[in-house]
Amino acid sequence: MRKEDFEVPIRCKGIAVVLLKKMENEYKVLLLKRATPILQDVWCYMGGSIESGETAWESALREIKEETGISKILLYSANKFDQIYSPQENYVYLAPVFVGYVENDEEVELNEEHSEYRWLSFTEAIETVSLPGNDEVLLSIEKHFGVDKPPEYLQIEY
Repeated sequence: MRKEDFEVPIRCKGIAVVLLKKMENEYKVLLLKRATPILQDVWCYMGGSIESGETAWESALREIKEETGISKILLYSANKFDQIYSPQENYVYLAPVFVGYVENDEEVELNEEHSEYRWLSFTEAIETVSLPGNDEVLLSIEKHFGVDKPPEYLQIEY
């Protein structure tokens, strides 16, 4: 057997985004309830595919606009990844996570991919997300983006 027969391929074809909004003197996390056949009725933060010709951060901005109607964002790399192993297809799916600070005057307008949304405290969001690993991503974002000021080198300039 060849060496590559023992490797599990890694696919990075999507992104994830956690949106934060300052409300009542604390950052709240936007969670969305899925309305599509994949992950139906699951509460999670935003995710989507990278389209041809896009960078990952450009995909994040597009997905935010498409799924929530929000356009005023201060975007950062979270320096974290969503990861899922597919036993059926034997690959690891990896998606860079971005953090977006939402302006106070921005309102959520959901598209057909989601049925509901909630702005939750980090504690509530961590208790609500259903996908394994989402809680760890939110804990990291709480520490580095909700409590501490994020490092400037992680900010996406566009």
